[in-house]
Amino acid sequence: MNISATENMQMAVQAVWTHRFRSLLTILGIVIGITTVVTVASLLSGLRQGVVTFFQELGPDNIFVFRTSGDPSMPASIKERKRRALKPEYAENVKRWCTALADVGLVLYIPAVVDGKPITARVPGFESENIGVSGNSPNMAEISPRDLDSGRFFTSEENQRAAHVAVIGASVSEALFPRGNSLGRTMMVDGAEYAIIGVYAKAKGGFFGENGMDNAVDIPLRTAQVRYPQVEAYMVVAKALPGQRQEAFDEVEGAMRRIRRLATGVADDFSISTPDQIVQQFDRITSLIGLVAIAISGLGLLVGGIGVMNIKLVSVTERTR
Repeated sequence: MNISATENMQMAVQAVWTHRFRSLLTILGIVIGITTVVTVASLLSGLRQGVVTFFQELGPDNIFVFRTSGDPSMPASIKERKRRALKPEYAENVKRWCTALADVGLVLYIPAVVDGKPITARVPGFESENIGVSGNSPNMAEISPRDLDSGRFFTSEENQRAAHVAVIGASVSEALFPRGNSLGRTMMVDGAEYAIIGVYAKAKGGFFGENGMDNAVDIPLRTAQVRYPQVEAYMVVAKALPGQRQEAFDEVEGAMRRIRRLATGVADDFSISTPDQIVQQFDRITSLIGLVAIAISGLGLLVGGIGVMNIKLVSVTERTR
């Protein structure tokens, strides 16, 4: 006895309709499994692209030396906090001893809370606590260049006389001056007045659309040292000559070990990294997340498959005498 395709479809639809609840659970399991895979893959792919763009904007040929690993503006582990602080003179020593470098800059990160008080930026009628204050050497404009929406970066002369000038991020400008025209205005940061001489363009990349550089309040390095003599969170930023980043990395690491008087075989008591290395660390983390997501989605597909087999078994059993 031959059964046409139409009759097959009718019997299939009838079997599904007879067991509506079971069919719904089966479809739901399959949908959850597929949706989990697609969603996680899309999120990880988009997040990785944002992270790559973020670190590319910091400078693909740059080498970062800091006391601890991770974000300099975030708390470090207890073990790393016991390390000796980096000193500002390290930058000159590294520049003098390393031949594969184009230039060396220095950044002093000011913590969000100093002497028990949070650092805020304010103007009449507006205030923002979501800021990241840092002192930068004037050559950071060339070492790690960023697009400016308006204005300019501070000069060596302004740095030498510890001028109270600042270059702010796009988010800070929007928070303090919603109507625009922040260039040339003044603001109060931690009780001191600063003239805004530049506004950064909206930063590219970031984490889930957020980029910490948009909250930057960059002031001259000397100004930061005078204002916050108790802060020692220095970062040395070395820019390698084109095509010589690996040689520069090895030279900088050797110079830092020499400066810190580390014996052969002793582990580094500082963190040294490049944008590529940071992205590789991120890839290792996201690969674990991807494996977990695949396991969860696989479980959903397995449940859905069991549901399909169950419906088929019931359908065949009902037609068998």
